[in-house]
Amino acid sequence: MVRKISVQTRGQALHEITSDLAEVVADAGVEEGLCTVMIQHTSASLTIQENADPSARCDLENWLNRLVAENDPLYTHTAEGPDDMPSHIKAALTSTTLSIPIASGRLGLGRWQGVYVWEHRRRGSRRSLLVHIGQ
Repeated sequence: MVRKISVQTRGQALHEITSDLAEVVADAGVEEGLCTVMIQHTSASLTIQENADPSARCDLENWLNRLVAENDPLYTHTAEGPDDMPSHIKAALTSTTLSIPIASGRLGLGRWQGVYVWEHRRRGSRRSLLVHIGQ
């Protein structure tokens, strides 16, 4: 089963999608299998991160922004603004796909884990994800 879901982001940040994926898994009715998620964009990514303390997500965002700074004079891909090329680099350094085991009909995430769309652009955007549920 493959389902397309859409996520509206509000700018650079980690946007939690755990409940969206849990709903797809529940609808599939699969007790044991694999949930594979792919984001169909080159300026955002996916990650599994702590879902308890928002400061962890903020620290990740700040660290990645320091690592991949805007306005680097070596960038030639600049037509879409100063955050565009850094967003492509950030997506290349992180993940555009995730695979999460399904056990007992639920995502096999740890207690403090959540699944996030990591928006790398400063402006919000509607992001499309493909979710595949396999047995």
